Amino acid sequence: MAQVQYIGTGRRKSSVARVRLVPGDGKIIVNGREIEDYIPFAALREVVKQPLVATETLGAYDVLVNVNGGGYTGQAGAIRHGIARALLQADPEFRPSLKSAGLLTRDARMKERKKYGLKGARRAPQFSKR
Repeated sequence: MAQVQYIGTGRRKSSVARVRLVPGDGKIIVNGREIEDYIPFAALREVVKQPLVATETLGAYDVLVNVNGGGYTGQAGAIRHGIARALLQADPEFRPSLKSAGLLTRDARMKERKKYGLKGARRAPQFSKR
C-alpha cells in the first residue's frame, strides 16, 4: 500500500532541506531526531512551524526533513521554505495564505565573497602611514 507523501525542497543561505509531508499527528523529525533535540532555540522552532500555522494544518501532517549545510538559523529557514512548498503540493488552495505570509519566497541573501587584498568581503587591512 503506497502511502501519500508530499515533497518540497527549501533553501536558505547555504542550507538545503528536503522535506516530506506524510499524513500523521504532527511530529517533526529533522535528520532522524525530534525537532526539540535538533534545534535548541524555541524561536527557531516557531519559524519552522510558521507554514503549518498559516494554513492551520499543525497536527495534520508528520514532517520528515533531511537538512544539511549552514547553521541553525539557515537550516530553520530552509525547513520553513520546504514545508511551505510541500504544503502547496498537498493543496493548491493554501497558496494565497502562504504567499501573503511571505513563506513561498526564497530568501536570496547570501554571504558576500572575500576579495583579494582585503581581510574579508569589505574589511581593509590596517592603514599604516609608514
